[in-house]
Amino acid sequence: MVGALREVAAAFVAPRPSGVTVRDRLKHLTEADGKVLRLVGAHLGSLAGRDLAARCRDGLEHSAETWAVRKRELTAASSSRWAGSLTKATHDQWALARRGQAAYIQSLESGVKAISHRLSLPVGEKGAKRSPGGYRSKREWFHKTRRLHILENRLAQVGADREAGVVHVARGGRRLLNTRHNLDAAKLTETEWREQWETERWFLQADGESGKRFGNETIRISPEGEVSIKLPAPLTHLANARHGRYALAAKVRFPHRGQEWADRVEANQAVAYRIHLDVGRGRWYVTASWTFPVTRTIPMETALSQGVIGVDTNADHLAAWRLDTYGNPIGHPRRFFYDLSGSADHRDAQVRHALSRLLNWAKTCGVKAIAVEDLDFTAEKTREKHGRRRRFRQLVSGMPTGRLRARLTSMADATGIAIIAVDPAYTSKWGAQYWQAPLTGKTRKTTRHDAASIAIGRRAQGHPIRRRTTPPRDDQSDRRGHRIVQARPATLGREETRPRISGPRTRCVQPDAERTRATRTPKTVRDVRSDQERVQDPLLLTD
Repeated sequence: MVGALREVAAAFVAPRPSGVTVRDRLKHLTEADGKVLRLVGAHLGSLAGRDLAARCRDGLEHSAETWAVRKRELTAASSSRWAGSLTKATHDQWALARRGQAAYIQSLESGVKAISHRLSLPVGEKGAKRSPGGYRSKREWFHKTRRLHILENRLAQVGADREAGVVHVARGGRRLLNTRHNLDAAKLTETEWREQWETERWFLQADGESGKRFGNETIRISPEGEVSIKLPAPLTHLANARHGRYALAAKVRFPHRGQEWADRVEANQAVAYRIHLDVGRGRWYVTASWTFPVTRTIPMETALSQGVIGVDTNADHLAAWRLDTYGNPIGHPRRFFYDLSGSADHRDAQVRHALSRLLNWAKTCGVKAIAVEDLDFTAEKTREKHGRRRRFRQLVSGMPTGRLRARLTSMADATGIAIIAVDPAYTSKWGAQYWQAPLTGKTRKTTRHDAASIAIGRRAQGHPIRRRTTPPRDDQSDRRGHRIVQARPATLGREETRPRISGPRTRCVQPDAERTRATRTPKTVRDVRSDQERVQDPLLLTD
């Protein structure tokens, strides 16, 4: 028995990005510059650690008065602007920890629910399509009872922490903290790990201020690329410029969106900066970021006026197919491969490269919209949901759905291409059912992912995924009407077979007798001697 299909959400145009982040390397730094940056980062990092500890102690009792007290204490040890950046970063980090805590509680509740359900069933009982069955053996059932107690204890502990407003934060990152116990696997020495740990705990970032000179008084970068830093109070003796500032010898030039950054700096609009050290390469970098008002997205009809490109996201490639305005696939499918192994920078570069090739192809085709699935695997990664399907869980966890959509939206905004998000329900299943076989030929093998890209594009356009409706009972389109569903329901004549052109072919207008007689080819060839008298010659009789 087939269960009820879940409701498919309507497609929508993804909003434009609300901010920009660009980065450039600080080249030609002197030894004195590196020393000053290290001292400032270490000093402000210690203040950030103390402020975060104070914020965590306040918990849910935090108020504007306690915030003001903390800021006054930091001002005496740094400056008023550094204190403002420190407290804001502290609040952002505490809020992020609270959101992560809520997500962890949701994951634990989902795991407890799944295990409890499977434990309540007899061992070996088969499950339905949308509900798992019992465990395979008594051994597995026993181990799952123990895991259930572990998850329940964790849930009770984390729930109590959330009620009390307690969060657990590791400045520098919990992953790097745990690496300390696995130095051999990470191929690091204790000295190298210590250097990375101290560097990640530094604080060298400042929020922008609109109306101030070059948009930031704490870390200031002029349109010519000159970088200067406001030194904290205990380090003002290191200043080499006026007003307790230190000017670096490096010149900054942002290759990406450099003109946009220069326009904001010259107009004294807010720009936030962050200076950080890449320990592995031994290079200093500066990151600039700013926000802008989110503009209204373009209407769906305008975005789909030149057709659409449907994109199916997979673990190692993007499957794309171009569709015309009626939902018909045009040309051949395209695949954009990427490799998600290796470091985070390598994976990010692979995703950017694949998206760049996709956008270049879209610009070549003249399409103004790309349809992607609105994927969210946050509830699909738990081991309790998929059981022993470890490779499937790793496959789902490795798909960069959130990062891919965010990067695609940001990169497409610069090219004027709209991103349409559609519900991913049944796209792979119905795409393979209705489109894979008809589009497979002797010279082209259509994959399941290619068919899914067609389904995604048709859903973005508002067309049904299936190619044709159910045939009439007697299969006579003249009596029942045509069964094609390419056009929209409101389009006039969508059920007709073809436009009615005057002439004998459609039998809607009587044929012109004179024109037909003049141009008609006779069925029999007339004898030229028919008008003459036929005379039969006598037979010659000879002896």
